[in-house]
Amino acid sequence: MRHARGIALGLLGAVVVLVAVVVARTLRVPASPSVTRASLPAILADSGAVERLAGAVRIPTVTTLDQPVDVARFDELHAFLAQQFPRAHAAMTREILDTASLLFTWKGTDASLSPVVLMAHQDVVPVEAGTEAQWTHPPFSGDLAEGFVWGRGTLDDKGNVMAILEAAEALAKRGFAPRRTLMLSFGHDEERGGSGALAVVAELERRGVHPSLVVDEGGVIADDLLPGMSGRRALVGITEKGYMSVRLTARAEGGHSSMPPQHTAVGILARALDRLENDPMPSRIDGGTRAMFEQLAPDVAFGRRMIFANLWLFDPLLRRILAGTPSSNAMIRTTTAPTMLEASPKDNVLAQQAKAVVNFRLLPGDSVATVMRHIAKAVNDPRVVAEPLEGLAREPAPVSPSDSPEFHTLTTAIGDVFGVSAVPYLVVGGTDARAYSRIARNVYRFSPFAFGKSDLARLHGTNERVPAKDYLEAIRFYQHLIELSTK
Repeated sequence: MRHARGIALGLLGAVVVLVAVVVARTLRVPASPSVTRASLPAILADSGAVERLAGAVRIPTVTTLDQPVDVARFDELHAFLAQQFPRAHAAMTREILDTASLLFTWKGTDASLSPVVLMAHQDVVPVEAGTEAQWTHPPFSGDLAEGFVWGRGTLDDKGNVMAILEAAEALAKRGFAPRRTLMLSFGHDEERGGSGALAVVAELERRGVHPSLVVDEGGVIADDLLPGMSGRRALVGITEKGYMSVRLTARAEGGHSSMPPQHTAVGILARALDRLENDPMPSRIDGGTRAMFEQLAPDVAFGRRMIFANLWLFDPLLRRILAGTPSSNAMIRTTTAPTMLEASPKDNVLAQQAKAVVNFRLLPGDSVATVMRHIAKAVNDPRVVAEPLEGLAREPAPVSPSDSPEFHTLTTAIGDVFGVSAVPYLVVGGTDARAYSRIARNVYRFSPFAFGKSDLARLHGTNERVPAKDYLEAIRFYQHLIELSTK
């Protein structure tokens, strides 16, 4: 009895110590530094900036995987840019690489300094056939109405292309001379794989260019989007998930559907897909996601702060919470998404083979090889063959530091212009920025636009639009970032 009481007291003491450690760590979380808008000069871009964005939207530079690039559309856009931004074109050299990707170079006064690269992409996704009537304003109208610029590309990603060039034009007009070389890299096929960005990086690598800072699309100013907190925070992507699609092929006897075998090709494939969906890849909180929660700790209620400040203890609990919704689940694991199916050409014919395509978005730390091993283990059926789709696999991007001077420069510009604090972030989609990891350490992903929950569906969806006032703030942001990063 005395021995049992001793054990109980020992356990109680351990619990008390554990609670004390957790509470102490929570109380030691430093307060977030205050962020206020800086007193910046007025936007130098003239009043025609919004109309110029509308004009770019009206040029449908659509790219898809199954169609060749329509070079004429990009030639039209390039001519439009040269006409609308004459001073920027005069201040910089322009190169066209890999058919239609643009590389501008504004030579700095100190050649010993590594350049800064600002990125965006010129191409846009198509509008799904049959949904055109659902748009409040036609998708390539560039209409200016209700305080918005409407149309495909306003958010993804012509808004960034045009805002960067507006900033460069205004600075060139003022006689700005960067000390550090500035490069603008505008890929032409990000939406179909990004060969243009790869070609630009290959050329820079050949020249021995290693940028000090690279900024592309990715994170946004999140408006009530973060778990457990309200208000705005800037999400700066410090890494991004990898991408691969795998074709699963199941084979069985064909023939007439009136005499089916016990297991058809479709049935075998269906069971394989069911096993994959019910055996997801392991979850982890690390990389950009861990850094985000650690930096959010000061700004959440005490209960959540205790979790965020003590991930060494509460990691399993937080992973269970995050796994509850698709958006947060994507932050903690390699996701599995069956997207395409193909089987018999006729309703009464047994397919000899049934095929499915499964898309995976790879969490940093996973790889193409680990996904293939997971598929083999989860499906566990020799009648199902898994093959990666050629040319579509890419590994997760390296994690860029969130404590570097370059990250500080970027987040300072964000705070000065928008008056919000910035946190590191894992970009769950893909960007052209991943190509630059070969030649640069500080590769970040941020678009200077505010997104609420209702805006997420507009990306690649119906009624894509950007508030005109937000677009002007994006121009101000790029002006300020160029001045801070190239001095």
